[in-house]
Amino acid sequence: MSSPSKETSDQRALDISPPSDAPPKEPPPHLSKNKLKKLRRDQAWEEGREKRKELRKLKNKEKKERKRAAGEKVKPSAVVPEERKADDETVAQAPKETRRFEFVQLPISFVIDCGFDDLMLDGERKSLASQVTRAYSDNHRAKYKSHLFVSSFGGHLKERFDNVLSGNHHSWKGVQFLENDFAEATSQADGLMRSDQGGDLAGAFRKLEPHQQAEENWNLGETVYLTSDSPDTLTELKPYSIYVIGGLVDKNRHKGICYKRAMGRGMKTAKLPIGDYMKMASRFVLATNHVVEIMLRWLEVGDWSEAFLRVIPKRKGGVLKHGVTLLDEAPAASHVNEEADHEQSEQVQEEKGILDREPIELAMDNPLAEAVPSGKEQPP
Repeated sequence: MSSPSKETSDQRALDISPPSDAPPKEPPPHLSKNKLKKLRRDQAWEEGREKRKELRKLKNKEKKERKRAAGEKVKPSAVVPEERKADDETVAQAPKETRRFEFVQLPISFVIDCGFDDLMLDGERKSLASQVTRAYSDNHRAKYKSHLFVSSFGGHLKERFDNVLSGNHHSWKGVQFLENDFAEATSQADGLMRSDQGGDLAGAFRKLEPHQQAEENWNLGETVYLTSDSPDTLTELKPYSIYVIGGLVDKNRHKGICYKRAMGRGMKTAKLPIGDYMKMASRFVLATNHVVEIMLRWLEVGDWSEAFLRVIPKRKGGVLKHGVTLLDEAPAASHVNEEADHEQSEQVQEEKGILDREPIELAMDNPLAEAVPSGKEQPP
């Protein structure tokens, strides 16, 4: 049995210890159930990135093998006419590029102004990244393309593109990502359109006289910031013009911010003429990529009514106003956006996967945000 004095000395030895230089450990922050679920979901998504990549490669390989097998099964008949044989040989020898769809570059520019990074929440930034991806994809696949710029590209948005989306945007073609603001982007766009790479007067611009002096066509151009708060309405798109679209997803927290931003720079503003052509069954908004797609459709057909019908799904309840007719009776596209999802290029598959698993929060402050229910007047 040990003596009390010895126990006291042993206890004193335990109590008197050299002070530690390490700061006291802080308790882990308390996370709600929703935060924990979101964290686990994001971690699972990141962990499965390589697996998804391998699956895509495997599917592409199987697809090529099926095409190769189908080609081997289709054998020519024993007797082939000489003319048909010659035609088949000509097609077989033709380079692949000549049989692919050819796009036409037009002298027009779209600028997505992403200078609102500090005004959005994390989920809203994810939605904006998806919308920018869709806008690029729509322009990349369009028959008549515009020059595309993404201005004020930085902060959390750039971090997401570089890390979560693996920097795939560095391989995108026909788009420029600029750290400078939309004013600098419009200056670069103007210089590009006046160069040899400016584009041709085709599509909706075909009506212009191609033999006119270049200076005369350049004078048609204008720079317009599209915002629903503008008192002016856009009647047509003009060649050598620049149209700025606010890249903001904010659930209408910052009303009129795009209009104030443009007026502060002395820039002309306008809104798309949806109220002049469409009646809506309910109030709705459109995302940034929808605005880009509508303008791309106009560049192809030169008709706002057809552009709206092609882009806006029927489930939104939009119908043409009485007396409004289409230039060409085209089938209404109630599922255009859904069909376009299946036509995404392999280049943006990773972004497309994020688009599918995350609901897009539609921007309230964009050129079509002020569409109102049928029978009600549009506010000034």
